[in-house]
Amino acid sequence: MPPRPLPSILQIEPYVPGESEADAGRVVRLASNEGAFGPCPAAMTAFRAAAATLHRYPDGGSVELRRAIGRRYGYDPARLVCGNGSDELIALLIKAFAAPGDEVLHSQHGFLMYALSAKAAGAVPVSAPEIDLRADVDAILARASERTKLVFLANPNNPTGSHLAPHEVARLRAGLPADALLVIDAAYAEYVERNDYTPGDDLVDAGDNTVMLRTFSKIYGLAALRLGWLYGPPGVVDVLNRVRGPFNVNAAAQAAGIAAIGDIAFVDMSRRHNEQARERTARELAELGFHVWPSVANFVLVDLADFGADAAVDAAAFLKRRGILVRRVAAYGLPGCLRVGIGTDEEMAIVVDGFRAFRDQASA
Repeated sequence: MPPRPLPSILQIEPYVPGESEADAGRVVRLASNEGAFGPCPAAMTAFRAAAATLHRYPDGGSVELRRAIGRRYGYDPARLVCGNGSDELIALLIKAFAAPGDEVLHSQHGFLMYALSAKAAGAVPVSAPEIDLRADVDAILARASERTKLVFLANPNNPTGSHLAPHEVARLRAGLPADALLVIDAAYAEYVERNDYTPGDDLVDAGDNTVMLRTFSKIYGLAALRLGWLYGPPGVVDVLNRVRGPFNVNAAAQAAGIAAIGDIAFVDMSRRHNEQARERTARELAELGFHVWPSVANFVLVDLADFGADAAVDAAAFLKRRGILVRRVAAYGLPGCLRVGIGTDEEMAIVVDGFRAFRDQASA
């Protein structure tokens, strides 16, 4: 008889990442929200230098990396945990704080890894409906119960690009059970240029039941190195350091992260470009007749419902034939939409031309 896994594991539909290859000469990869300008230059230099010491085990506590993050943001390094991408930290949080049968709450169109990691741990994912593709605090609170152990809020949210203002996030925290851990996933925080947004560190500082997740995968362009970090209260940090692997962040990732966190000019340039390119792309696609949901991240969500029930599938295939890779988001409950990452100005012009050609074909 074969070994039996947790029953909830067999309910998991394996995560399918964005496509990276197309049958075309040049490929415009906009399916995974990667940085528009490649890796941070300072990080590439540090990565190359790390090659000479690959025979050594990495710093098991990511001490220098945590110090660098602390200097950049004014955080106590002792309250930081680094991980093999924020995905690992999500899984560790659920493993540490949710027993089989406990509930993990998230918004309807939140990041898929919340539910997948919950099932992997034997916990029960619970989804709260959204309003206009935006997390609804009242709906989340209505679904919270004594079985709720963690609440995940992606802010900004992937794949919708929406966000909640600080007072709404604070209201969410205040309304949740005191022993429920609120996890604010701020993977796209560096892209946000708005007065009605904070990444959640203020709530971390205000109590002992909130943590904030961040990543080097997006604006720093280090997705291949899988490097994420968490800022949290001492009690949560202590627990995570007990359950994480002893060398969970490799040495090359640590070196690149230390260099990247100090390259403020690269981040500022990337943010300015993203703001301009995102708004221009959204406007041009809207002028072509596509509905584009408001976004504060490095992608836009294009709604093709007006073009037919299968328009998103057809458009993704059409664009792929032209070498343009975008993300279908049916797994997020959005079968009529495509998520389009923000690339260079040249790439976004190619994307708009591709959508124009699809529209013309669909209208013919």
